[in-house]
Amino acid sequence: MNPILLVVIFIVSAIVGFKIISNVPSLLHTPLMTAMNALAGIALIGALTSTAAAVYTGNKILGIFAVFIAMVNIAGGFGLSDRMLKMFKGEEADSE
Repeated sequence: MNPILLVVIFIVSAIVGFKIISNVPSLLHTPLMTAMNALAGIALIGALTSTAAAVYTGNKILGIFAVFIAMVNIAGGFGLSDRMLKMFKGEEADSE
């Protein structure tokens, strides 16, 4: 594919994604974050598969980097979801 077309698709996707997310009420952020964690898990599977199928060393290094970034995304997402869910609990839950 043409690299300029790929950049245009990325920019349009980023703008559309920002517009959609900015209209989501704050009450729905926690369920959406959990759904995004599932999506990040799919990205991790794709990164693992790509890395396993890589032939050249440079591609394997990029695959390992993709796996690392996907894992950071998943861990951060679950940490954020946990923190958001704690906000909905009462004061008694914090003392336990």
